[in-house]
Amino acid sequence: MRFTPQFLEELKARLPVSDVVGRRVKLIRAGREFKGLSPFNKEKTPSFFVNDQKEAWFDFSSGKNGSIFDFVMLTEGVAFPEAVERLAQMAGVPLPKVSPEEEKRDARAKTLHEVMELAARFFEAQLAARVGAKARGYLADRGLDSATQLKFRIGYSPGERFALKEHLGSQGVPVPDMVEAGLLIAGDDIPVPFDRFRDRVMFPITDVRGRVIAFGGRALEKDVPAKYLNSPETPLFHKGHTLYNIAAARQAAHDGAKTNVPVVVVEGYVDVIAMVTAGFPASVAPLGTALTEDQIGLLWKMTDEPVLCFDGDGAGVRAAYRAVDLAMPRLKPGKSLKFALLPSGQDPDDLLRSAGREAVADVIAAAKPLAQMLWSRETEGHSFDTPERRAALEARINEVTATIADDSVRKYYRQDFGDRLRQLLSPAAAQGFGGGRGGFAPGQRSGGPGRPPWQPRSGGRWQPGGRAQPEIGARNTPYVVVSQQLANSPLHRGYRTAVPTREALILQAAINYPWLLHDHLEELSGLEFRHVDAERLKAALIDIAAQSSDHAAALESDQIRGELAQRNLAEALDRVSASVTTASVWGVRPDAAPDDVLVTWQQLVALHRQWHSLTKELKEAEQALGQDASEANYLRLRDVKDRLSQMDGTEALIEGFGATSGRGARGL
Repeated sequence: MRFTPQFLEELKARLPVSDVVGRRVKLIRAGREFKGLSPFNKEKTPSFFVNDQKEAWFDFSSGKNGSIFDFVMLTEGVAFPEAVERLAQMAGVPLPKVSPEEEKRDARAKTLHEVMELAARFFEAQLAARVGAKARGYLADRGLDSATQLKFRIGYSPGERFALKEHLGSQGVPVPDMVEAGLLIAGDDIPVPFDRFRDRVMFPITDVRGRVIAFGGRALEKDVPAKYLNSPETPLFHKGHTLYNIAAARQAAHDGAKTNVPVVVVEGYVDVIAMVTAGFPASVAPLGTALTEDQIGLLWKMTDEPVLCFDGDGAGVRAAYRAVDLAMPRLKPGKSLKFALLPSGQDPDDLLRSAGREAVADVIAAAKPLAQMLWSRETEGHSFDTPERRAALEARINEVTATIADDSVRKYYRQDFGDRLRQLLSPAAAQGFGGGRGGFAPGQRSGGPGRPPWQPRSGGRWQPGGRAQPEIGARNTPYVVVSQQLANSPLHRGYRTAVPTREALILQAAINYPWLLHDHLEELSGLEFRHVDAERLKAALIDIAAQSSDHAAALESDQIRGELAQRNLAEALDRVSASVTTASVWGVRPDAAPDDVLVTWQQLVALHRQWHSLTKELKEAEQALGQDASEANYLRLRDVKDRLSQMDGTEALIEGFGATSGRGARGL
């Protein structure tokens, strides 16, 4: 909506600046002006002044100033049209009339907003009713309690084809309005329109003003075509133009500007809810698609450097790189992105439940700047040991930085990347194996001809045994899998905190079904666990089974848990239980049939052994690459990493089968 200068002047005349500012700032008269503490900075001495005669305010601590419209936009985090609407409401002045076409469009939007609000209330009521029991069970399994459900207005759509349609019809809503709002499926080949969302947990999607404009529905049955289903494009909803939780996140980012509340982008609805519940209120998610240009614009309105939180596996890294390409042409002074990579195979909800808020905070604190992500993409895993390859890298860097539209940002990117290139391609580094790790000569061991290994350079620091610490980035620096600095970094602390899912599943199966300890004790004792809690629990289970060798098969799960608690392992047991964040591994659940349990156990053990074998092979490949930086050794290392990556999450494919589990037969 456009506002005439006359209308804006009328608002300014009706609303003294001191009245508008006084709603947020305690003002004290000082002569012809008012003064108070800045709403933008923490201060003890007032430096914020209001002058009604000049119709302006001045904040000398932050350098900000402006009119009543500027004050509302800055303090309430809204755009100019919304600021005008709020001030008009405060002044009791009706908004100016618009053209008949605009008036008709606004009235239509208002009607559709009302329809969506009625639908949201219906879904909320269904969740609370008897029909919503299954949905409440799903939400409870995901750790979403009643207060959280109410806060996010989560609901449930019944499985009947016409439940919502009949309810809205009883409220006087015409069927065409339901169709236009995206609530019904209709078409020339559909004689009777029916509900779009059926038997789904419903997540309302709002606009920046908090009005419901769409829904996301999570299926409760596994055999449906789409696990998540969003509303279609409507006059209210364009999925690439908004973000889930945008209204609350915008307010939280604005309110937390002084304390640097991070704006975090995660993947899904439950991830957002888990993040907000854990104390990250400015969390949002795209709506089933990759991040769009408009969504980046929304993020930059909330903060200068939003954090994009991706899974650390291959798919997550590729998504991060796509976001880099999308953002590069649109970078402006002060506006960029940061990238936080989660432990592979875990989403924020998984990590929060298994390792707590601190682990997620560590991951966010370790977020990489956009420039670092771009440099990693162009250099990691590549060799620059020939002039042609080095020239190709330089050409690629020039090509990528040329996409930046802003002259000043482009200049500084080229300066920064020029420095990185000179360091990477320096005479010492250029002889090495690329990837920005620092160079070392192919086929040459540390020290070089005629020089003992790690002979100190001038100023080198001696290590125990008379060896000096090699310079970072120097020639002959060996391949290092994880440096001490990285091992102690916040990111790796987050990785170490969570019990690996497969280890947790094996332990949970043994605890829920003690007969496994009797029949498969040797298998369990032969497994090597990398997490300290998992290893402690494994040792305790073996000891318990050994002490009860005569009647181990008769042990009960509660007895096992009680014995573990007596051994001060209750906290470790809770950590293992929290690490199993999926219900899809049927055979470890307490209600599985024995055949399911056995097949699941066998596959989990086989997968774990395969993983352990691959990790040993990985170490050997890394050592070989450190000693001989040949292309063959590099390809060997990459092959092992690819095979490890393909194993992640495969235990989730193991599901129950046969009549004994109440599930249909299926091939494994």
